Amino acid sequence: MNPPILEVSGLTVDFRTDDGTVQAVRGVDFAVSAGEVLAIVGESGSGKSVTAMSILKLLPPSATVGGAVRWHGEDLLAASDERMRKVRGAEIAMIFQDPLTALNPVYRVGHQIVEAIQVHEKLSKKAARVRAIEMLDLVGIPQANKRVDQYTHEFSGGMRQRAMIAMALSCNPKLIIADEPTTALDVTVQAQVLEVLADLAHRLSVAVVLITHDLGVVAGMADHISVMYAGRVVEAGGVDATFDSTSHPYTAGLLASLPRLHGDIDQPLVPIGGQPPSMLHPPAGCSFHPRCLFAKEEAGCMTVMPEMTRQPGGQLSACHRAGELLAAGNLVRRVEVES
Repeated sequence: MNPPILEVSGLTVDFRTDDGTVQAVRGVDFAVSAGEVLAIVGESGSGKSVTAMSILKLLPPSATVGGAVRWHGEDLLAASDERMRKVRGAEIAMIFQDPLTALNPVYRVGHQIVEAIQVHEKLSKKAARVRAIEMLDLVGIPQANKRVDQYTHEFSGGMRQRAMIAMALSCNPKLIIADEPTTALDVTVQAQVLEVLADLAHRLSVAVVLITHDLGVVAGMADHISVMYAGRVVEAGGVDATFDSTSHPYTAGLLASLPRLHGDIDQPLVPIGGQPPSMLHPPAGCSFHPRCLFAKEEAGCMTVMPEMTRQPGGQLSACHRAGELLAAGNLVRRVEVES
């Protein structure tokens, strides 16, 4: 196994607001190696995007960040603004959720990619244009030599997202952070965009951190998964181990809420009851306990924050009853039955 190129440890992010301090991220740990795809999964408000933005120091002044973000051993949280300008785009690139807001509609797509290349590398405009065409072709945009001179409104949604990926790859970064890259796309185009990302990761040894709320997109492309809830990672490990023998009720609830390709078409989907907590006043103990079907006061669920412990399947789980729930059998099926 390759050593990690990015290590996030003890990451905390607090936001100062008029109503008090929002504890958006509370002690997040993860690592990713070259050629790996790490998926960070959770509902809206779980802290996924804030975690991603903190890696590149893109948070507003109201944010207070703690912990460490080590990039090849260098702590980026302590890096200067000048150093971060060199890191962004050239070493770590980010693909944002909506390409319509990330791409400038008044400039041609190729011009924007050329500009990104020339910011970081001493290339002529002609050489940068040649690379821009190569990148558009690499991500599967047809007739890249013609498309390079078109505007964003002339691209379909899927092609805009591919253009964003091409821009992210244009300076040969070692890590790509993709924040909900398929949210606005239909299912077929989603699959194509994710396939492009997975292929680039494994073929070019680019590490990918995929931020998503959809466990369905994770199974086919990610190597590892970190499930976030209320600003913490509650389960983490290899995708197969986490899916096959999940030991956290929240992960099981996410899996139970997915539509099934096979089975009774009349069977309703099983949502997770309740709402995510306010991070102004997160609940005591396990943050998931107000919505958990298996929370017990005697297990400490309501009063003690659970620590991450390794389970027999190899994954880590922050649940007081993880071992007991695993031993009782298929947790996803139990959630479906008891909901």
